[in-house]
Amino acid sequence: MKALAVVHPPWPPHLPSRPQPKSRLRNTRFRVSSSLIKESQSQSQSQQQYKPGVVDELFVNVFRNKMVEEVGWDSDKPGYDGLIEVANRLMLKNPTNSDTKEAAVRVLISLFPPFLLELYKLLVAPIQGGKIAALMVARVTAISCQWLMGPCTVNSVDLPDGNSWTSGVFVEKCKYLEESKCVGICINTCKLPTQSFFKDYMGVHLLMEPNFNDYSCFKFGVIPPLPEDDATLKEPCLDICLDATRRKEIAKNIIVEQCPKA
Repeated sequence: MKALAVVHPPWPPHLPSRPQPKSRLRNTRFRVSSSLIKESQSQSQSQQQYKPGVVDELFVNVFRNKMVEEVGWDSDKPGYDGLIEVANRLMLKNPTNSDTKEAAVRVLISLFPPFLLELYKLLVAPIQGGKIAALMVARVTAISCQWLMGPCTVNSVDLPDGNSWTSGVFVEKCKYLEESKCVGICINTCKLPTQSFFKDYMGVHLLMEPNFNDYSCFKFGVIPPLPEDDATLKEPCLDICLDATRRKEIAKNIIVEQCPKA
């Protein structure tokens, strides 16, 4: 029997080369991606990952109920919209911004067991000059407060002494500020009372620097400036503020350089 010789023809030079495996194609695309694309993808992924659920609704209701107890009034609107109306009523109820701040601090205190705040300030806050406490509250805030502020992540904070701690919280777009549409509500029911609460009741310095352009904020471990040196307190009204729009329509020639509620 004659042996059969099977000769394989060479790969035709005029045909395209063999396709690369899919995994290699994916790696190639990843390597050539620019940092800007990666950053936008990361932000969009964080927004996609966060979806309000049952726990968020529970937190909203608990926080709202505490505010209702302080204000003595509740809104007919459900959920977050009602919470914002209660925050507005908190501003209207108190004769001064200082009174509003103190009322908001009482609301924050009521959310925690008293012994927990005292133990944290006594045992945790002094460790390593406050570093451990600042790192801890930054992470807890980023994880547990998205129901109030929206998607947020921990970031690095530069301290006055030249050191850098990962004790900041970057809020991509603060829902509370966006929905309230008011610089004064942000400052007097959130920024100032929250700074006082963490310093006086948890022993942690906090500087909140809300960006009124993109609604982003939280620097734990940083001492806030004095009120007269805080540029945030001199901010004008937001473009989306309904009251500011009405004032502009009534008094077109009057320029308001600072939010009246701030």
